[in-house]
Amino acid sequence: MPLVPPPFDPELASALESVKDVTTPGFTLDDLDEAREAAELLGLLDVTLDGAFEVEDRAVPGPEGAPDVSLLICRPTATAFTPPLPVVYHVHGGGMMTGTNRAGVAEPLGWARELGAVVVSVEYRLAPEHPYPAPVEDVYAGWLWTAGHAKEIGGDPDRMVVAGASSGGGLTAALALLARDRRGPRPLGQVLMSPMLDDRNDTASGHQMAGLGAWDRSANETGWTALLGDRRGGPGVSPYAAPARATDLSGLPPAFLDVGSAETFRDEVVAYASGIWQAGGAAELHVWPGGFHGFDALVPEAALSRAARAARVAWLRRLLGGDRRDQR
Repeated sequence: MPLVPPPFDPELASALESVKDVTTPGFTLDDLDEAREAAELLGLLDVTLDGAFEVEDRAVPGPEGAPDVSLLICRPTATAFTPPLPVVYHVHGGGMMTGTNRAGVAEPLGWARELGAVVVSVEYRLAPEHPYPAPVEDVYAGWLWTAGHAKEIGGDPDRMVVAGASSGGGLTAALALLARDRRGPRPLGQVLMSPMLDDRNDTASGHQMAGLGAWDRSANETGWTALLGDRRGGPGVSPYAAPARATDLSGLPPAFLDVGSAETFRDEVVAYASGIWQAGGAAELHVWPGGFHGFDALVPEAALSRAARAARVAWLRRLLGGDRRDQR
């Protein structure tokens, strides 16, 4: 029996139809230069949010023998928030192939403005020029620096969370695994938004959504092949490359995971949450009905997008113990 795709949320479907000429689900390396140019334009965005944040770009030591890693550090300017503040360590998306430390940072900055937090967004080397393990090792190097210098940047080393969307969500999950296995600084929690987890690219949801939405199986194959080359989908792929390959999900920090019901990554995200529960861990999972990949970024005012953002903030508020505004 053929796999019938689940329906898109009507509000999201209308928006997706209106941008179909510029948003196609298939992505190939022929599209890479244009996509990277678009990502560079994000560097022109006001990441201070009209003065709500003091912004610093800092180069910190990268992995051994590799270049420095660039961090975007955003500290709240509001005097209502008293340091030390929680830290959100953000990993950008882009299919492992595009993006900068300014890509996707608007939502973590929104959390930080509401809850009172420092945001540190990491820039990592991109595939295919820099295949695995370069991206995740850069992310881990930036995490080590951030954890070791949390107090210097006004942060609380005991209240640090890691967060990312799409490929950034996959790298965030891999970071949590690395921190556990290398006995590095442990995040207080991990926020995995539609994370890209499984190089095998063979789930029912992947087949259902072929040619639909904003990122389909063909695009997914492009991204994973850029990262792994001919190892993609084969035996022996490291869980630090593709976290869905992990056979042990015990000992991880609490996780928030969400995904759309009408997107390629649905089944791998549900399976990853189930794996955390089966290993005795803590996870909160949301499957947004009718959501396509990246719906909340593409259609931010949709009711489903607002619900998704509110759920993430609520989870972070519980984890971090409120916004710690100065009540004096």
